[in-house]
Amino acid sequence: MQSSPLVKTQTGRELFDLVRAGLVEVEEELCRQSVSNVRPITEIGQYLQLSGGKRLRPALVLIAAKLSGYEGPSAVRMGAAMELVHAATLIHDDVIDQAETRRGRPSTNSRWGNHTSVLAGDWLYMQAFHIALGERDFRILDILISLTKVMVEGELLQLNQLRRIDLTEEDYLDLAYRKTACLFSACLRLGSLLGNKSDEIEPHLGAYGAHLGLAFQVIDDLLDFTSSEKTLGKPIGSDLREGKVTLPLIYLLARCTASEAEKIACVLREGGFHSVQFTEVLDLIERYDILQVARAKAQDLAITAEQSLVGISESPCKDALRSLAEFIAERQY
Repeated sequence: MQSSPLVKTQTGRELFDLVRAGLVEVEEELCRQSVSNVRPITEIGQYLQLSGGKRLRPALVLIAAKLSGYEGPSAVRMGAAMELVHAATLIHDDVIDQAETRRGRPSTNSRWGNHTSVLAGDWLYMQAFHIALGERDFRILDILISLTKVMVEGELLQLNQLRRIDLTEEDYLDLAYRKTACLFSACLRLGSLLGNKSDEIEPHLGAYGAHLGLAFQVIDDLLDFTSSEKTLGKPIGSDLREGKVTLPLIYLLARCTASEAEKIACVLREGGFHSVQFTEVLDLIERYDILQVARAKAQDLAITAEQSLVGISESPCKDALRSLAEFIAERQY
C-alpha cells in the first residue's frame, strides 16, 4: 500500500459549490423525467426524489462538463439521466437484497412489492437511455450501454459470491468496480464529452472516477460496521447479514484464527446474527485493527484518483475533485 497521508481539512462541499446552480436544474429535470402515464411509476419516481440523496453522480457530470469547457442544458440532462440510472440500481438492489429500508425510509419493494419495483427500475433505466438518445451522440450511448452491461454483470457476480469466505481483495475490487465505481467513471466521462477538451481530459477523468468510486465503496462497507442505523438509513451489519463478504471481512478472514473465521462463516450460513452476535464480529474487527487497514486502502485509492488528474490543467474544478477524493476517503458517515 502507498503510505502518503491525505489532507484531512476538506469538507467535500467544494465541488457542490461549483455546480450548485446546475444541480437545481437537475432536480427540476428529474421531476419532469420521472413522470409516467402509469401511476405507480410516477409515485415511485417522486418517492425516490423526495427521499433525498447527495446527487453526487449528477455533480460529477456537471463538474466534468465544466472542466471540458461546457456549461449548458446537455450537462443538466445527462446529470439527470445518470441519477435515474443510479435510482434504478438502488431499486433492483433492494429487491435482490429484500431490503426493508433505504435512506431511513421504507424501500420501494416494501411499499410497492417486488414486481412493481423491478418494472419501475427497468422504466427508469429506459428513461435514462431516452434522455441520452436525445443528445444524438453515439459516444454517449456507447458509454451508457457499456455501463449497463458491466453493472448487470456486477449484480450476477455478487449473487454468485454470496456467503463465500474464500474471496480475495482482487475479487472484491472487481465487484466494487462493477457495482459502484464504473458509474462514477461513466459520469465523469460523459460530462467531458460535452465540451471541447474531451480528448484531452476524458481518460484522466475516467481513471479518477474509477478509483474515487472504489474508495467510496470501501468506506461504505467499512461504515456498515461502524456507523448507526440513523446515519446509514438501514440497519448496521446489513452486508454480513445478507451474505456479502466485503473488504473488511476479507481482511479479517486473512488475519484471524480458524475458530474465529468459523464465527463469520456461521453468520453467513444462518443469514443473520443468531448463534453469533454482531458485537462478537465487531470485537474481532477491533482486535485485528481491520477498520484502520480498510481505511488505509480507501486512502490509497483516493491518492491514486488524485494522481489521475495530473494531466489536467490547474483550475478550481480540479481542486474540487482533489478535495472530494480526500473527503471520501476520510468520511465518517
